[in-house]
Amino acid sequence: MKRFLLPWLAALPLATQALDLQRWQIAVTDFEGEALLAADRVTVPKPAQPRVPNSHVAARRAGDGTLTLQFSNSWIAQLRWQGGKPINLTPYLAQGTVEFDLNVIDLAHGGMKFKLGCGKDCERKLPFLFAGRELIGKGPQHLSFALKCFWREGDDFSAVPTPFTLEGTGSGEVQISRLRFNKTGKPTTACPDYRTQSVTPQRLQESWAVQWWLPRHAQKLAEIQAHREAGRRVDLVFLGDSITQGWENEGKQVWAERFAQHNAVALGFGGDRTENLLWRLQQGELDGMAPKVIVMMIGTNNTGDRLEDPALTVAGIRANLAEIQKRQPQATVLLLALFPRGEKPDDLTRRHNAKINALLPALADGQKVRFLDLGPALMNADGTLSQDILPDWLHLSPAGYAIWARSLESTLNSLLAP
Repeated sequence: MKRFLLPWLAALPLATQALDLQRWQIAVTDFEGEALLAADRVTVPKPAQPRVPNSHVAARRAGDGTLTLQFSNSWIAQLRWQGGKPINLTPYLAQGTVEFDLNVIDLAHGGMKFKLGCGKDCERKLPFLFAGRELIGKGPQHLSFALKCFWREGDDFSAVPTPFTLEGTGSGEVQISRLRFNKTGKPTTACPDYRTQSVTPQRLQESWAVQWWLPRHAQKLAEIQAHREAGRRVDLVFLGDSITQGWENEGKQVWAERFAQHNAVALGFGGDRTENLLWRLQQGELDGMAPKVIVMMIGTNNTGDRLEDPALTVAGIRANLAEIQKRQPQATVLLLALFPRGEKPDDLTRRHNAKINALLPALADGQKVRFLDLGPALMNADGTLSQDILPDWLHLSPAGYAIWARSLESTLNSLLAP
């Protein structure tokens, strides 16, 4: 396949040219398609029956090599450097940097991430939504990240097949130029420490959530206040992510039948990881009530988003337990194992969640914190998942919520008894 020279790379210092990115292709991708930027511009073609029919992703290249990515209503839009000989970035890890000029033209309804693909099941990413929005309309800005921002202990950077990807979500327009790896450089842009990310409270940084996430937090505080002002005692609280939020949708009928009598509150937010739940707890979501039981399941998005070391995810779960016990010492916490995901037992994320679940019993004392693994009730005998229970191999159907409620029934009845 023909490869195309990026003119601006030819002008880089010799030390940078050692990475030989000149022959790498630029792939432009949508959630459902891909095209090579072989000329001045390209639009990613739509499949015959698109799942996201109103999405649009296009890219163009200027004479000076500046690349522009335009995307609208897109789940994922990318400029991806690919097709070259895998490069050895190991010598760059100690003091190396990834540097480029970024011009954020529009990101008011979109998000952005930077990625490095280091091999099979090895993709490292940096979220840049909040920081990117601060750059809207400010013209080209030089960014320099330590290469270690993309590295975790144990990663092999000796043959990196996909050295860089600019990813957009939602709608926006972003330009990038002068991308380079420096063997020694000075980082100018901070990045999260992967070792503490799961325990550092923060808002969810996803473009599809930013418009509703904080308002939902405010609505939940108001819901709790309404119970309090009406003199209703909240005896039961569920904490978690989209699976817990689903009690308000697919699980609504089961919730009304099983839990409404306890004035139960579902504090589930789609997309949340351990650090996002921790932020919410520290911002008052457990305050103003005194529940008898708190059911918590969190961490599957730590797996799905960044395939995080299981011990780090468990550290985030432990931090949330500590916050719960600090704010609601009278409550018994039912710590749930992460539900199975992926159709088959050998699914990567399923196996990863199983490693997390294996560490969770150590967090329970059998009294104030009790560990429950309800996963077997959601699986077929051979370990596969049924679409009748988990339609997308992750989220529950109404039948799945009925199974969840039945599996909790005996434990909840004893803990919630007058």
